[in-house]
Amino acid sequence: MARSTFVYVTYIRTTPERLWSALTDREFVQQWWFGNHAECEWTVGSVWKNFYPDGRMTDAGEIVEADPPRRLVIRWRHQDKPELVAEGDSLCTMEVEPFSTAVKLTVTHTIECEPSKFIAAVSGGWPKVLSNLKSVLETGTAAIEDPYPAVAAR
Repeated sequence: MARSTFVYVTYIRTTPERLWSALTDREFVQQWWFGNHAECEWTVGSVWKNFYPDGRMTDAGEIVEADPPRRLVIRWRHQDKPELVAEGDSLCTMEVEPFSTAVKLTVTHTIECEPSKFIAAVSGGWPKVLSNLKSVLETGTAAIEDPYPAVAAR
């Protein structure tokens, strides 16, 4: 079967432990994911649910691998838009590696569907979300407040 893949790599001036906390702590996630939050035990087999700020579930799945602070793999299924729900489960892998004075974060999101509307959607979302993650960890504030502004800043 054909596979669609999105990969994003960023380097963040932080520690692996602090990055892991930023990825898994509800309040920390809300700071960089536009108010979204996840509910999860962060252990293999635990249920993972992601929610919009208004409480609607956006995504759900299960933790496939959890090796703090190095690797997190989530079986991920979108829950909001019917055309994305129809594509089924995806796999999101987050790998954390020390790199000089920073930490390398690699996010790989795949789905067994090509072309994939879901991967097209996350390809637009992950760069904004992960830019905010980097900014919050390095400066204490998010770089982007609104992921879909009506008018671009000048």
